[in-house]
Amino acid sequence: MDTVTKEQRSVIMSRIRGKNTKPEMMVRRVAHSLGLRFRLHRKDLPGSPDLVFVRRRKAMFVHGCFWHRHSECRKAYTPKSNAAFWQQKFARNVERDVAAQAKLLAAGWDPVIVWECEASAADLPDRLRHLVVDAA
Repeated sequence: MDTVTKEQRSVIMSRIRGKNTKPEMMVRRVAHSLGLRFRLHRKDLPGSPDLVFVRRRKAMFVHGCFWHRHSECRKAYTPKSNAAFWQQKFARNVERDVAAQAKLLAAGWDPVIVWECEASAADLPDRLRHLVVDAA
């Protein structure tokens, strides 16, 4: 059973952002401190990647563990109320992610995923350097 009313839940859900989230901002700050230059939210690329490293042909998505179903992450739980709706919603999100990554690969781009739970990790600078610079 949900602990808030439908109206309260609606207000809570309306405040969830798709761009400029806290994890995304953390990744952007670290990437910039590493001297990496990027473009934001390119709508002309499949999935509108959060960060695009044009010269390196890398398209980075900073995925929320809850919404994009990071496997074996404690944040990727399924709400108990209206579980069927949530399972269908999560399945559509994952399908959309897979399709966008496939389209990026077909267009010659390398899709890169950074999960919300990894954005605050101490090894983020090393991980970004490896994903964007070393893997080029």
